[in-house]
Amino acid sequence: MPRPAVTIAARAARAAGNIILRYMNRIDGLNVVEKQQMDFVSEVDKLAEAEIIKELRRAYPDHAILGEESGAIGKGPMQWVIDPLDGTHNYLRGIPHFCVSIGLLEKGVPTYAVVYDPLRDELYTASKGDGAFLNDRRIRVSKRDDLGGAMIATGFPYRQRAHLGPQLDMTRAILGQAEDIRRSGSAALDLAYTAAGRYDGYFEIGLKPWDMAAGVLLVREAGGRYCDFAGRDGIPESGNLIAGNLHVAKAMVDAIGAQATPTLLKA
Repeated sequence: MPRPAVTIAARAARAAGNIILRYMNRIDGLNVVEKQQMDFVSEVDKLAEAEIIKELRRAYPDHAILGEESGAIGKGPMQWVIDPLDGTHNYLRGIPHFCVSIGLLEKGVPTYAVVYDPLRDELYTASKGDGAFLNDRRIRVSKRDDLGGAMIATGFPYRQRAHLGPQLDMTRAILGQAEDIRRSGSAALDLAYTAAGRYDGYFEIGLKPWDMAAGVLLVREAGGRYCDFAGRDGIPESGNLIAGNLHVAKAMVDAIGAQATPTLLKA
């Protein structure tokens, strides 16, 4: 049975998902702002985040919140980390691959997670120590022993183009061993798919807390591991993340670490 915090977060994610779907046929008329170069936010992102915050604050008025659009609200050991529409670029182009991501950190440690794909009505949930689930069915990371035959997900972040050269080198190193690489445009869904065994592993440069907070717990509770490019466990402050089952994650650390610059290997 889901923990109460997961139930609340799932309710908030579904409410946000309803807003996202409601505007899908009106994408051309949306107000879209470029926050940074090639980093866009739409009014749907803001409306969805406001709905999530309303639901969370109703149940947990004393908890802090970190939203991609709203920033930090309040302080305290319990912090909800929200990406109301992960995959905004996909959404604005009518590409059907995006999600809502909500994670709860307790003193910086992922404790509860919800990732919701409103188009497929797929709800990924996890509670620390209780396992990971997709629509209430337990999920596990893949059983692959190494990168041979592996399907790996990645992303090319809009804010980190200065690292494009090393990232292409890392991609080349992974492709030298793996079956293939996918770049789908939603970090939270990539991590959820890794937790469910659809992908064998995932890596990306320069993620933000809201990209990772829910997804990394899904991977951990599905029997996997997440770490930085140097193999240090935990959510990396650098945002340089590797995730997968224990064997694949280790193989990715070895392959990527050999190509990463000293800057990318920093904690």
